[in-house]
Amino acid sequence: MTGVSDGRCATRLSMAGLPLTRPLRWAAGLLVGVLLAACGAESDALPEVGARLDETTVSGISSGAYMAGQFQMAHASIVVGAGIIAGGPYGCAESLFADVMPGPGTVFLNASKAINGCMRDGLRILDIPNPENLARRAQSLAENGRIDPVAEVRDDRVYLFSGTRDSVVVPSIVAAAEAYYLALGVRAEAISHVSELPAGHGFVTTDFGEACAYTGAPYVVDCDYDMAAAMLGHLLGPLEPPGTAKNAEFRVFDQRPFTRGLTGHGLASEGVVYVPGSCRAAPGCRVHIAFHGCAQSREMVGDAFVAGSGLWKWADTNRLVVLFPQVGTSPLNPQGCWDWWGYSSRAYLTQAAPQITAVRRMLDRLAGGREAS
Repeated sequence: MTGVSDGRCATRLSMAGLPLTRPLRWAAGLLVGVLLAACGAESDALPEVGARLDETTVSGISSGAYMAGQFQMAHASIVVGAGIIAGGPYGCAESLFADVMPGPGTVFLNASKAINGCMRDGLRILDIPNPENLARRAQSLAENGRIDPVAEVRDDRVYLFSGTRDSVVVPSIVAAAEAYYLALGVRAEAISHVSELPAGHGFVTTDFGEACAYTGAPYVVDCDYDMAAAMLGHLLGPLEPPGTAKNAEFRVFDQRPFTRGLTGHGLASEGVVYVPGSCRAAPGCRVHIAFHGCAQSREMVGDAFVAGSGLWKWADTNRLVVLFPQVGTSPLNPQGCWDWWGYSSRAYLTQAAPQITAVRRMLDRLAGGREAS
């Protein structure tokens, strides 16, 4: 496993080849993050690399899975695929009173619905989640110009994952996400739903993380399954063999320029990006956005997800930039979750959402600098 490099400190930290047990490897990942935080007070600017945005893909775990789906729907004209890991359908937590209830009351209704109906299936008696209704809601938002046309999603490829031992977001919720995409008109053959592994709640790898059925920090589990390869291969097509840690370099960047003018966004001051050498040398690379889950940001688990997920290995040899935006913790959001119930704005599902706006600005920065091929 490689570490993350802070551009200003020019620090390269590596754990490659160390015979660490799972808990020690996670602790080492956390230490990398702590050392980087202490290395310098300032982070780099997000680079302009002439990335192409018309084949952007997204993925996320738990709250990040919901955010991946939200970003996909909001900017369907540039997103061609989504990986939904332990997450449910778009708009699942939105209250029926979202458009009419004044004040903050909607947020509390949404939060209750999120916990009881969109993570567990405790509201099954009320037909929540209802994929067909949620597809109609998406269509309504599109018709009002608040998200891109739903037709743009129908050609997307979708990867879904639910572990049989996941008690945080139960498998039936992920199954509802599949039903939602089918209700939108996504072709069944374009959907890969992996649901047979005895995984807990987390990103699955071949050789890093906690025991397969474990649920807890850093929410990366070893199930002898390469989720990064399976997901990216499904979303992007056949992949070249993975890269190695020798030349891997992540860069910490300043997220604050992308949140200017946005209130309640909740993003951390720093994010991480992986730009392969080939993408630094020539424009035209695609971008994959990886949204962490609750309690899985760098602030909370170091670089266990950023580096330990293994996404960088496949990006390195397939001309793929990987963007790891980060949410901060706060009294209202102590676990650093992405907003999928409206804590940042009533518009959290749309292009006007503060978090979606900030991440889209990051994409636009990556696309700048040189003409993309």
